[in-house]
Amino acid sequence: MRFIVISIRKYFFTVLFLLFTLSLILFSSANLEAAQNGLKLWSNSVVPTLFPFFIATELLCRTNFIHILGKFLNRFMKPVFGVPGQSAIAIIMGIISGYPVGAKVVCNLYENHMCTKTEAERLIAFTNNSGPIFILGSVGVSLLGNVQIGKILLISHILSSLLVGFVFRFWKKNQTNLTSNTWQSQTKELIRVSNLGEILGESIKKSISTILSIGGFVVLFSVILSILTSTQILTSFANLLTNIGIPHNIALSILSGIIELTNGLQTASLCYTNLPTSCILTCSFLLGFGGISVLLQVFSIISKSGISIKPYFYGKILHALFSVILTFILL
Repeated sequence: MRFIVISIRKYFFTVLFLLFTLSLILFSSANLEAAQNGLKLWSNSVVPTLFPFFIATELLCRTNFIHILGKFLNRFMKPVFGVPGQSAIAIIMGIISGYPVGAKVVCNLYENHMCTKTEAERLIAFTNNSGPIFILGSVGVSLLGNVQIGKILLISHILSSLLVGFVFRFWKKNQTNLTSNTWQSQTKELIRVSNLGEILGESIKKSISTILSIGGFVVLFSVILSILTSTQILTSFANLLTNIGIPHNIALSILSGIIELTNGLQTASLCYTNLPTSCILTCSFLLGFGGISVLLQVFSIISKSGISIKPYFYGKILHALFSVILTFILL
């Protein structure tokens, strides 16, 4: 048994990627269409909405705005969320911009020594969220055709995020020792007229790298979903959930959304006419969780910094559960 376990660990990724490569060949037609759709989604929606925010956050981290915000909000942020006042920028940008800007801001704060590793892990658990434009426009108006439902989803999403932040103030409670002169060590890096061009160029280069990485994830997971659909794997798991009383389309949307958010929401919206409450609660759950695709995007952003992905994963599960409860109450 021990030999089998060791063998599985040793060859798991080899077998997995081999099967993935074979699936790309066997289902090439469906995969090509899925990749094209993923590229369209990235170029038409992701780049215009997220790229400017990436540049903005890079530039803000090189000004004294975060220092001023930190002084103003420190008395509130410390007791409620267990993080320094400068961290408020991560909460604000995470709420108004969407996945994965919050994670990028947290990573910038940590790399600029404005918070400790423990505080960064607390922040990562609740500052990476779906944006209001996506929830109100894409989900509320485009998919469900009801702006009021979009508002309910947005309110529950934001409140759930803040609740998760409050819960995670206890994450590694005894390990918060923020050094006192963190901002002073960054004063030489502030943006000025003399270095404006250099810093702007660096910000754009970093933002391009991040947005290209996100594009790769969008295309990859569009293809993965296509393979799971073509092989009937997704349908088989949905049938298992159907056997315990979950409607087939709802089960399919949950499984799709856990893998990739947008596809799951689109599938859930098909149930809005027949199962409106189940559809809305499913959308709320998926918006809170974000999907494995977003999780890996966040992981790619924070991996070099040493920030653990565990609090993010736990936080998104809590976020999804809180969202469903609050959405049900608001409905």
